[in-house]
Amino acid sequence: MLQVAVLKENTAAVLAALAKRHYPTAEADVQAVLDLDQRRRELQTGHDQAQAEANELARQIGGLMKTGQKAEAEALKVRTGELKQQTKTHSDELANTEKQLQQLLYKLPNLPHESVPEGRGADDNEVVREWGTKPELAADAKPHWDLIEQYDIIDFALGNKITGAGFPVYKDKGARLQRALINFFLDEARAAGYTEVQVPILVNEASGYGTGNLPDKEGQMYHATADDLYLIPTAEVPITNLYRDDIIATERLPIRNTGYTPCFRREAGSWGAHVRGLNRLHQFDKVEIVHITQPENSYAALEVMVAHIESLLQKLELPYRVLRLCGGDMGFTSALTFDLEVWSAAQQRWLEVSSASNFETYQANRLKLRYRPEAGGKTQLLHTLNGSALALPRIVAALLENNQTSEGIRLPQVLHSYCGFESIE
Repeated sequence: MLQVAVLKENTAAVLAALAKRHYPTAEADVQAVLDLDQRRRELQTGHDQAQAEANELARQIGGLMKTGQKAEAEALKVRTGELKQQTKTHSDELANTEKQLQQLLYKLPNLPHESVPEGRGADDNEVVREWGTKPELAADAKPHWDLIEQYDIIDFALGNKITGAGFPVYKDKGARLQRALINFFLDEARAAGYTEVQVPILVNEASGYGTGNLPDKEGQMYHATADDLYLIPTAEVPITNLYRDDIIATERLPIRNTGYTPCFRREAGSWGAHVRGLNRLHQFDKVEIVHITQPENSYAALEVMVAHIESLLQKLELPYRVLRLCGGDMGFTSALTFDLEVWSAAQQRWLEVSSASNFETYQANRLKLRYRPEAGGKTQLLHTLNGSALALPRIVAALLENNQTSEGIRLPQVLHSYCGFESIE
């Protein structure tokens, strides 16, 4: 959530940044925030003045009663009653104004970092670098949705039977490969200095608002309405919310956590050949890394996170590229995002497997996540970051497709000890 002070003191720069996002109602929404903030300040001043006058009259009434000036005291009591009603009116209108202001601030996306390129969609994203050699497959090579049937390792029909489309059942070596990848990613994260946490996969509304998933992604989240809880779309939500309403001691910074969870996304409106097989699911497994640090360190931290994700892809021997997302393709809460995509040799296209983002103070402002730079000094907002390290479905798709041979699917060396097997035959 953007800070009102930033909108007020840097209005022109804010509007220019929102224009890079192609946010259509930026000028009207920013002006509405400023108007509501001004009205909030006026109401607060009126409330405080009425309260102060009422307190002073109460002191005077007490003195008059002690000296027997009952008539004068009763006259002041009438004014006190008027002030009491005035204070209540101010309080009610102030609460309503603050609610309107909060809802409008929730609507505004984060401001993009200066390095974010111009553009409206995926075609305008900047390729930062590529790694690896794209494999050349035989003419009869198969996409992963045919391979999983051939080797009977993932069953979409069974998942559809017990739940619905987009909820696959992993079988035998398919299930073991899932578990192997999760353990490999977690071990690598811990070796890189991240602390492993195991968190709930249901969160309350406050947690959804804290990371910016609500109200922006409300239609994409599964909602358990009886208990007003949400199935998480990513472990970022519960892991980041561990620190909601906290003031973090500087000696605890940076905070670096990792966690595995299943993730749930309705993916409403998704259809077509590009979502076939494992390319897009309603439930999938992912290992997440979350970083919380001081503002001056956050962009260096983002580079370290991206390097860590790249190291995983290199050890899996998957050709990949790193993209810097343009203003029109960025997530709602992000200030800067790098996407990492692996090459799918059978599909002949790039598949996104990770996003690493710096949210600067956007999430921290919602979370009231702060630190105190100096003992006894004023608290300041921290910066939050997160990245997928990694999401499994498209990793599995690329591993199956890129490593297929006439004798089976040969897995990369790094997974052999985790899987307990070297190939799928």
